Amino acid sequence: MAFALSDEHRAIRDAVREFGENEIKPVAEEYDREGKYPEEIRKEAAKYDFVAPGIPLEYDGAGMDKISSTIVTEELWRADPGIGSAVGSAGFGTNMIMEFGDEWMKEEWLPKIANGETASCSMISEPAHGSNVAGIETIAEKEGNGYVLNGNKMWITNGTVADVGVLMAKTSPDEGHRGITAFLVEMDTDGISTEKIDNKLGIRASDLAEVVVDDVRVPEENVIGEVDKGFYQLMEFFASGRTSVASQAVGAAQGALDAAIDYAGEREQFGQKIKEFQAIEHKLAEMATRVEAARSLTYRAATEVEQNNQDVAAQFSSMAKLFASEIAVEVADEGIQVHGGSGYVTDYPAERYYRDARITKIYEGTSEIQKNIIADQLL
Repeated sequence: MAFALSDEHRAIRDAVREFGENEIKPVAEEYDREGKYPEEIRKEAAKYDFVAPGIPLEYDGAGMDKISSTIVTEELWRADPGIGSAVGSAGFGTNMIMEFGDEWMKEEWLPKIANGETASCSMISEPAHGSNVAGIETIAEKEGNGYVLNGNKMWITNGTVADVGVLMAKTSPDEGHRGITAFLVEMDTDGISTEKIDNKLGIRASDLAEVVVDDVRVPEENVIGEVDKGFYQLMEFFASGRTSVASQAVGAAQGALDAAIDYAGEREQFGQKIKEFQAIEHKLAEMATRVEAARSLTYRAATEVEQNNQDVAAQFSSMAKLFASEIAVEVADEGIQVHGGSGYVTDYPAERYYRDARITKIYEGTSEIQKNIIADQLL
C-alpha cells in the first residue's frame, strides 16, 4: 500500500517543522535540563492548530484526519520529544469526550483545549495496574444524584497542569472490565491532589504526576457514555493511541538521525569530515532506512484507523508501535555512536533523543503487550 501525502499533508508537515525549528529547538536543552513544562509554547502551538488537531471545527479545533495528526506528532517529536510530548498530549482524553461525552462537555472543554487555554489528562494507570486496565482499583460508588470516587492514579501525563481529566473507575467492582465507567473530572475538585514525578529518564519537559482521588464527588451528569461501559469505550481508541506513539517514535528517530547527519558533516578526524568515512556512511544509511520503514508502517496504521477498519487497525497499530519504538531506540543509540564522546554529554542533542526515545517502548502498552496483540490477531 502506497502512502503518497496530499498537498495539504505536505503543507502541514512544513508548518509544524518550521514551528519546531523556530520555537522548540532553540530552547529544548533548557526545558529538558530544568524539567520545565512549556505552557507558553503550548499556547503558541495552539494558534497554528497543533494542539489536539483532531478536535472538530465546531469546537474551535482543526478537524484534522489521522494522517495529518500523525504528521503533527511526528514533527513535534522530531524537534524535541520532551516539548513535543507536552504539546502533543495537551488533548489527552478528548477522544473519549468527542465520541461519548454529552454536548455540554464538548462545548465547555474542547474549545479551551484546542485554543491552548488549558490541557486535559486521561487517568487510567494505577500503581499496580498499567497494561492491565481491567484490574484498576479506583472505585466510584453511587450516592444520591452522583458518585463518590476513591483511588490512586499513577503516571498521569498533564496531571499537575490539566484543568480537566477523564478518569476510569470501577462502578461494579466485581465485574472486572465489564464494570468500568468513564467520568469527567475537574482537577480542582475537592479531594483531588497531585504530585509531580520529576525524576524521569527522558521527556522531562512533559508533565507527569501521581493523582490521589479521596472522596471526590461528581454529579451523575459527569458520566461519559454509559455506566459500566468505560472499558469498551476505551478500547475504541487503543489503535489510535498506539499509532500516535508510533508517530512519536518516528519523530524521535528522525530527530536523532538529523543530529547525527549534522554532526558527521561538522566533525573532522584524520584530516577529513567523518561523513566521508564509509563506516559512518553505512551507519547513516542504515539509520535512514529503518526510520523510513517505521514511518511507512506508521502511516499504514494511521490510514486503517482513519478508515475505521477496526480489526486491521488493531493489528497494524500494534505492529507500528512495536516496530517504530524499537527502531527509535536503535537509531538514537547509533546516533550517539556517530557522535562518539560528544554524544554522551548534553552539549549535543544525541543523548537527549536517546533518553527520550526509550519511553515509546513502554507506554500505551509495552513492546511485550504489542507482541501479544499481534500474535492474537495472527493466531
